[in-house]
Amino acid sequence: MFSSLARLRAIAFTLSFHAIFSYASESSLFTSSVTYCSTPETLLIQQFDVEYFAANQSVSFNISAESVDSNVNVSASLLVNVFGIEPVNITIDLCGILNGALCPLPEYNFTGSDSISLPDSISGIIPSFIFKIPDLEGYAQLTLIEVGTGDVKACVQATLSNGLSTRQRAVEWTTGGITLFTLLVALWQSHDPTAILPYRLLDLICLFQSIAVSALLDLNYPVTYISFALNFAWSLSLFSSSDDSIQDAINNMRALTGGGLTNSTSSSAVAFVNRKLSPFNSDSASSSSGSISTLSSLARRTVNSSLLQQRDVAVVTSESDNVLSAGIPIYVSTINIATANAFMTVFLCTIMLIAIVIFVFGVGWASLLAMEKFRLGPDDRRSRLKRAYPSWVRAWILRLSLVMFIPIVVFAFYQWTLNDSWLSILFSVIAFLGIMIAVCYPFVVVVRSVRRSEPSVLYTDPFLLNSYGPLYAQFLPSRYSFFLPVVVAAFFKAIIVSFISSSGMAQIILFLILEVALVLRVLLLRPHKARGADVFSSFLGIIRIVCSGLMIAFVQSIGVKPIPRYALGLVLDVINSITILVVIFNIALHSGIQRLWNRHGTSTPSSRSSSLHGSSDIILEKNGASSSEDSSSDPFGRPRNPTPERNVPLDPEINQPYNPSSPTATTTDYASTRQRDSESTNLGSVLPRRWSFTPLHTPTDSSALDHSTPFESTLSRTSEEQLEKASHSRD
Repeated sequence: MFSSLARLRAIAFTLSFHAIFSYASESSLFTSSVTYCSTPETLLIQQFDVEYFAANQSVSFNISAESVDSNVNVSASLLVNVFGIEPVNITIDLCGILNGALCPLPEYNFTGSDSISLPDSISGIIPSFIFKIPDLEGYAQLTLIEVGTGDVKACVQATLSNGLSTRQRAVEWTTGGITLFTLLVALWQSHDPTAILPYRLLDLICLFQSIAVSALLDLNYPVTYISFALNFAWSLSLFSSSDDSIQDAINNMRALTGGGLTNSTSSSAVAFVNRKLSPFNSDSASSSSGSISTLSSLARRTVNSSLLQQRDVAVVTSESDNVLSAGIPIYVSTINIATANAFMTVFLCTIMLIAIVIFVFGVGWASLLAMEKFRLGPDDRRSRLKRAYPSWVRAWILRLSLVMFIPIVVFAFYQWTLNDSWLSILFSVIAFLGIMIAVCYPFVVVVRSVRRSEPSVLYTDPFLLNSYGPLYAQFLPSRYSFFLPVVVAAFFKAIIVSFISSSGMAQIILFLILEVALVLRVLLLRPHKARGADVFSSFLGIIRIVCSGLMIAFVQSIGVKPIPRYALGLVLDVINSITILVVIFNIALHSGIQRLWNRHGTSTPSSRSSSLHGSSDIILEKNGASSSEDSSSDPFGRPRNPTPERNVPLDPEINQPYNPSSPTATTTDYASTRQRDSESTNLGSVLPRRWSFTPLHTPTDSSALDHSTPFESTLSRTSEEQLEKASHSRD
């Protein structure tokens, strides 16, 4: 039975795998977005679909258009551009296809489709690798030229795709699920402020944010890198959804408060990309357009409104005001978020996150009250939980502030450069001040505490360690302030992204300087308590330096060809993917999974495990700093070294330091004591030799009144007898 089920699962997996890649295995190219490359004069196009099949070397097209002029004969010029190369550039006689239905152009809305076989000389030019690589950079351009006059009557561009992309929903959900798992385990381990996993959670989210922020610069990114970086847009609180209710609400709010920029749409944003950037990679994309600048703004609005009602086919040229520039506009528009809506999207997501956090903390506090009311658990444990919970909440609020610092600051700064809606600007100011207070106040408390005392107070004071430990607990006491340059560097990155958006070269150089400074600081100061943490932090910093250095090739002024630029994009995707896997592996090591593995795979006696546990406690006690931190920062554990309620003072005669220089008195006391015991009993006394025995005597009153324990008298007399023998040997 189990074998048959295994076969069924294998068959189902094979079928699903085949279904996913069957479309890509057809080796076809198809249009993914359509725009006008010149203002339509004669022909209004509602649909323009073109698909090339490598199997039979044919081009199929489906066109729906409407002619507004009568008796117009045109020829079609088809241009295909792939990575800046034009493998196809042919002219088609429209009178010879569709049985002459397009010659002259009919004065009504017509729809037609046909398939044309390309000659071997043309189809052989198309390389086979373009059907297998993700995020193809190419477009097809159809230009209708009037026969006899040579005037351009219509120009349509359509970007090409082979169905493969580095942006995958599976990647977004997987990374989000791993982050959620890390968050849950970190919540459990964070009762100890020195636990590693909460810091690895911040490292993981910061890694995702650094990949996403690196795609916000004014660079000519290959499409594959932007698609890869979009997998982590959620880390910046940018969530794409098929439901446009949130974006529609933001559009309405902006329209009512003075917003005049372009609203978000559900259509593909790649059609509005600047023609000098990927995936167009050519200035010839708009060269065949006629005199576009002479079109009046009124005519442009009229044409665009009629076209948007039909097919959302817009006019996009190098001189249009709706062209998307590199950086934030292309990044956010690709996930159907308007440039002017970017901050409000982050702001609303932050409000939702705060509501969720308040609910979770409220449930936790209600649980503590319920435990107190119904007497659930030991009394001391309930009291410790209740005392430690406020500090635990403050620590997680600080972590949340550090996570939201980059998204809020970057998009708040960028909102100030748009001059769009006054309400959006007001919200951006409020959000900026709120996040700065949430992050800077703990800094002030930590620095003030150190100035009043010394750095060690940060690790010995339970309140400071449990509340503000996320800032410094992973660092050495002498390097407690290492968190400052990290946050300052993030602040400067936000300034670079938002306010220096006109110079990609300046942005990437400043990014590189910041990353080099951070890595050198780690290598020289070694701030972490563990050497492995220094190695891990240095590894992440070196990866950021390498990626920033490679992205210099994306600067537009350098003019790197599309194919080498695309190859560098794939290299960056691989480097970032490997880095993510390394971080996830490190998280798995610190999440406690290896404990389950060791417990399941090894069986050691309980005595050995207890002895190992005891030895580990001894080692921790030898380290003064570690023992003090653990004892002060473990609010949920067993109380260590409790202070007795009654302190009985010691006898002054007993509480005396040992003086080895007076052996005479000791010898005398020992002799008298031995003589007294020999008259009474030898119970508890030291035998004179190892194998000699003395008959027991009846205890006397003096011995009966001796309240010292046998163990205590044995130790004292043994030491005194050794001193006596040592003095006789010296004599």
